[in-house]
Amino acid sequence: MAAEYAPIALFAFRRPDHLAACLAALAACPEAADSPLVVFCDGPRGPQDEEAVREVRAVARAATGFARVDVVEREANLGLAASVIDGVGRVLADHERVVVVEDDLVVSPDFLRYLNAGLDLYAADAEVVSIHAYVVAVEAALPQSFFLRGADCWGWATWRRGWAVFEPDGAALLQRLRDTGQVRAFDLDGAYPYAQMLERQVSGEVDSWAVRWYASAFLADKLTLYPGRSLVENVGQDGSGTHSVATRTHAAVAGRLTGPLERVAVVESAAARAEIVRTLAREHGTRRAGLLSRLPRWVRRP
Repeated sequence: MAAEYAPIALFAFRRPDHLAACLAALAACPEAADSPLVVFCDGPRGPQDEEAVREVRAVARAATGFARVDVVEREANLGLAASVIDGVGRVLADHERVVVVEDDLVVSPDFLRYLNAGLDLYAADAEVVSIHAYVVAVEAALPQSFFLRGADCWGWATWRRGWAVFEPDGAALLQRLRDTGQVRAFDLDGAYPYAQMLERQVSGEVDSWAVRWYASAFLADKLTLYPGRSLVENVGQDGSGTHSVATRTHAAVAGRLTGPLERVAVVESAAARAEIVRTLAREHGTRRAGLLSRLPRWVRRP
């Protein structure tokens, strides 16, 4: 593994307890001591947010266990999408790679080891756009690691060349999906309504950067590496986030790696994709009315 670890970009807003838990989990990774951390703290939307935002910034400034800690305190409220897009771009302007985390993620002690190992293993593979640490919990055993087309958002890493694929224009992405007849494939054979998410982003109903990241990588025919078991638990689906409701959708407990990360063929895993499609179709029932009210928080909050 590279002697120098990727800097970590951590995004927070108004949940000090979530941020403290996220920081503690990150600091428990052995690689944290050699990893620079940049915490991007969004600004308040109004007086009702000011106290929570102050608490978040105090938690960020008190963070320890990293090579160094820089805190970016936004004067205005950018919203999650603009904050992530700006923050990832800012880190990658000075570094070749980055690890990206949001404040409601509790990570495995193997999280940083896995992401940095993946960044090292596939640095020269232009087909690989990112390394992702979360995976949907499925019944069947998955390989130690595998590739899927597209990109993802719950604890991930990329290179400068990978983020260059990102297209912020959701309308252009949606039109390309339609023009090329790839909407159903984008929706994992109809198992999950990602195209509807993109439509809602275009219409201004949501401000998701994540669905645009997925669409950008998908249309560029890029691949993301996933672990066989999730190294991330999302603890923010408790009604505490902007526009969120309490739900356990996509819940997965952060696990451990089974051994050193080994290189696999840079092709999409048909078997892993099929198992994930079956799981999502069963859990979410995309043909039922009212599905959008149960979408994960990251596609519904600004």
